Amino acid sequence: MNYDLIVIGSGPGGYVAAIRASQLGLKTAIIERESLGGICLNWGCIPTKALLKSAQVFEYLNHASDYGIKVQGGEADFGAVIKRSRGVADGMSKGIQFLMKKNKIEVIMGVATIKKGGKVEVKAADGSVKEYTAKHTILATGARSRELPNLKQDGKKIIGYREAMNLPEQPKSLIVVGSGAIGIEFAYFYNALGTKVTVVEFMDRVVPVEDEEISKQLERSLKKAGINILTSSTVESVDTSGEGCKAQVKSAKGTETLEAEIVLSAVGITPNIENIGLEDVGVKTDRGRVVVDDFYKTNVDGVYAIGDIVKGQALAHVASAEGIICVEKIAGHHPEPLNYNNIPGCTYCTPEIASVGYSEKGAKEAGYEIKVGKFPFSASGKASAAGTKDGFVKLIFDAKYGEFLGAHMIGAGVTEMIAEVVVARKLETTGMEIIKSVHPHPTMSEAVMEAAADAYGEVIHL
Repeated sequence: MNYDLIVIGSGPGGYVAAIRASQLGLKTAIIERESLGGICLNWGCIPTKALLKSAQVFEYLNHASDYGIKVQGGEADFGAVIKRSRGVADGMSKGIQFLMKKNKIEVIMGVATIKKGGKVEVKAADGSVKEYTAKHTILATGARSRELPNLKQDGKKIIGYREAMNLPEQPKSLIVVGSGAIGIEFAYFYNALGTKVTVVEFMDRVVPVEDEEISKQLERSLKKAGINILTSSTVESVDTSGEGCKAQVKSAKGTETLEAEIVLSAVGITPNIENIGLEDVGVKTDRGRVVVDDFYKTNVDGVYAIGDIVKGQALAHVASAEGIICVEKIAGHHPEPLNYNNIPGCTYCTPEIASVGYSEKGAKEAGYEIKVGKFPFSASGKASAAGTKDGFVKLIFDAKYGEFLGAHMIGAGVTEMIAEVVVARKLETTGMEIIKSVHPHPTMSEAVMEAAADAYGEVIHL
């Protein structure tokens, strides 16, 4: 049972790496302990977007009169919403099974442990153990919900993202700890369906990795939707002895007790690097992540690592890109190292958030003299017609050479619009080239052209 490549983990990093390896002529196997597609397809990116779509449809029904439509009644069937989400995830997982067969990749189900000499031991669900060998092994074991010492998850009253998308009943009230993408998306989803939601964030603003103006706009939108936001606050402890949860929340004002049926811990992720043989083989780690070079090779010959277990953004599209680069290097190609400053980040609440490159503060700290342009969707014809006027596009350029330094967007559909900026930055497009690239009217994407024009004092519709 010898292979050119064994991939451990079938998430968006692992399965993409396996497919690319097969395309390049490598005899490939992939090992998965649970479900093909990993967390992203089964418990992350895909099923959460299905939940969010249901919430958006429900919001449309509740605001149908804004569009001149009369709707009688309408209520959210929480069980049916969850069932639809699980069905979407199951369909995507079956799609990965098809891709494995199509690309002649052997799927091995079980728990993998790497051994010295290119060996991989796999323990199946029935307890049987088999050993496989490969010239190259890629670790793509992903991550799980991070647990805080004072916020231990019990899966019922204090939960992580996995339980949050599969609850048996809709809670009447929910405390979300953490306002990154995961926390904000669930806060929006449950609030839209009628749950009373409070978000507790340690930093002084929500979505703290985003540009400060984006954070301020999102907080206004969330509060307008009825979500309670507590920033510069920490959950000190949670008492689950009663029917619900009593959370002790500390802020500059002091300590207060918040009550809710459920507490969702959304304070980040922890890489899955335990019990996969790293210590036995001698693979170096640093602060909980595997140390790799620009092409994802570890310090041990024949062993590579990609995705959430290495440095860089813990995003599905990052893991996929890393997997392709890693495999192409193994196959003797000459791929470019990944530019982590041109990775788009998206949050799929309403309004959506999308960003790439430098924030305004980050560009200044990097020493750039900058030009900043903004265009509000309130000035967009398409946004007005669609009834989605919340938000804006903000672009940042180098004042000296016109280099496209970054983009920050909040509004309807911006997670689709951000790809234009990623391509433009990859092609080293300047601000003036964006201005002179004719955008279709009426579209939300016109705001990109208009924001660029604003940076150079040429904006038309402001």
